[in-house]
Amino acid sequence: MAKKAKRRGRPPGAKSPDKMDIGQLRQHIEKLQGMLSKKVSDQRAYLEEKLSELGDFASAKVARVTRALRSRKKGTRRKAAPKYRSRKDPKVVWSGRGVTPVWMRDEMKGTKLKKDDFLIAKS
Repeated sequence: MAKKAKRRGRPPGAKSPDKMDIGQLRQHIEKLQGMLSKKVSDQRAYLEEKLSELGDFASAKVARVTRALRSRKKGTRRKAAPKYRSRKDPKVVWSGRGVTPVWMRDEMKGTKLKKDDFLIAKS
C-alpha cells in the first residue's frame, strides 16, 4: 500500500496573514512574541546552568593547583658535598654539579688525566 504524500503549507482552515483583520494579526503577533520569549528564557536558563557548571569545574581546578603549589617544598637544596679535588692545590674542590671548572680543565690539558683521576677517595 502506497504512503499518502504529506501536505505542505498551512493546515486547512488556517488563514494567511494577508487575509487576517487587525485583531487577528495582533493575537498572532502576541502568540509569536510569547513563543519567542519562552524560547529565549529556556535558552538563557540552559546557558546559565552550563556556565555555573563550568564555574564549579574551574574553581575546583584552581583549588587543586593551589594545593599542589602549597605542598611543594620551598627553599634551596643543601650545598653539595665535594666529589673532586685538585692535585696541585688540595684546597680547591668541586661538587660535580654544573660546568667543569677551569682548574680541572687546565690540569687535564696536555696530560692523560681524566675526571675520574680527581675523585676524592671515600674513607
